[in-house]
Amino acid sequence: MRLALGLSYAGHNYEGWQSQPNGLTVQDKLEAALSTFADQAVRTLCAGRTDSGVHGLMQVVHFDIPFERDMQSWVRGTNTYLPPDIAVQWAQAVPDSFHARGSALSRRYAYILLQSPVRPSLEAERVGWVYRPMRIEPMQEATKYLLGEHDFTSFRASSCQALSPVKDMMHIGIQRIGHSEETAYWRFDFQASAFLHHMIRNLMGCFVAIGQGLQPPEWMQAVLQAKSRKVAAPTFSPHGLYFLGPVYDKAWGLPERTAVYDSLPGLTP
Repeated sequence: MRLALGLSYAGHNYEGWQSQPNGLTVQDKLEAALSTFADQAVRTLCAGRTDSGVHGLMQVVHFDIPFERDMQSWVRGTNTYLPPDIAVQWAQAVPDSFHARGSALSRRYAYILLQSPVRPSLEAERVGWVYRPMRIEPMQEATKYLLGEHDFTSFRASSCQALSPVKDMMHIGIQRIGHSEETAYWRFDFQASAFLHHMIRNLMGCFVAIGQGLQPPEWMQAVLQAKSRKVAAPTFSPHGLYFLGPVYDKAWGLPERTAVYDSLPGLTP
């Protein structure tokens, strides 16, 4: 039978999602736990690979297993063997035609940014940080240049393995959470058909430059059209980046969110 799992994780202790020889990735930890619980080797495929330091609120994976167990057993049993910063949130049997990556209609991310004169402490490694105030209007103006299908080469890491830099950006939302002029949380939401390696972190660098008045909103269009990584802002910190999960056709009957969406300021959809 084919199973789909939804899991959450804090990414700062791991070298990203994808399995590595040193075993220090989220995929390595999950597969080790699943293999121990199932008493046989288990290999998973995920909805979207995350970078080192990036967090997951609902990563979705699938795998095939030749026996049946209660779905809650897969959740509790697997979590017994996982480190405390990774947890399976749900398990569900799915048809053999389901594919965690291939069946995804789009993917969603959020970036949580702390604007404060003082660096994060309790939120360290869970939010990005800027100390200069930002304005929302220029950043919102800049979003219009990114919506729709574009070549996002300017926001692509040199190590990106995607076959094409062309992606469909479906939604970008920006919210300011807080009433102090100096201190606030910012939430940036992104939904696209798929994302390139470091794409959101490179977009964030440009949004911050525009929000702080270092560049005008039209600069985002110039960067996009240049199709060159050299013209964009430096890659922003991974610490505030959260993979909210894939979007599937409702016919699959899979959960759309997990309880951990409420774990940080600004993360409630």
